Amino acid sequence: MLEDPRTDEGLMLAYRDGDAAAFEVLYGRWRGPLYRYFLRQCAQAGEADELFQDVFMKVIGAAPSYQPTARFPTWLFHIAHNRLIDHWRKRGREPLDPLPADADGDDCEWQVAAPEADRPDRQVAGKQLAEALAAAVADLPEAQREAFLLAEEGGLTLEEIAALAGVGRETVKSRLRYAAAKLRKFLEPWR
Repeated sequence: MLEDPRTDEGLMLAYRDGDAAAFEVLYGRWRGPLYRYFLRQCAQAGEADELFQDVFMKVIGAAPSYQPTARFPTWLFHIAHNRLIDHWRKRGREPLDPLPADADGDDCEWQVAAPEADRPDRQVAGKQLAEALAAAVADLPEAQREAFLLAEEGGLTLEEIAALAGVGRETVKSRLRYAAAKLRKFLEPWR
């Protein structure tokens, strides 16, 4: 299957103009990063699913009036950020709970695909590293975690994150620097 060469903005414009296949391509490109953004913010698959669905419903609802005034990921994660804030206000911010396990007791959302998948020791080490990284990201202060996830999952620039968070570019740069330092320190034993 060939990858669609159109930009995200071009796909959204095509969807706005009636091309349903364009939406499928956009959805395919952004479902993983957007879902992971919510899952790492909420740490509960049910909440992440609900927020994820809400955002894509808002994207569908906004399609008739869509104008590419910003990069699509900036626009998408702006909607996601606002939805997350509404969620926290409604629910109240609570401590993160452990991720739900599947029937085998595995945290399937955080498994890392190991290059040598047949070796059980690699699978266990990969799972432990993924759990440690998820815990490290969850332990970041809220502002650092959000800046980190918007940069890593959303691919947003410093300027885009600053505009979304309502802070200066240097503040975002500082948050990302502190987050990276904390994650590096946390992951030192894994090297």
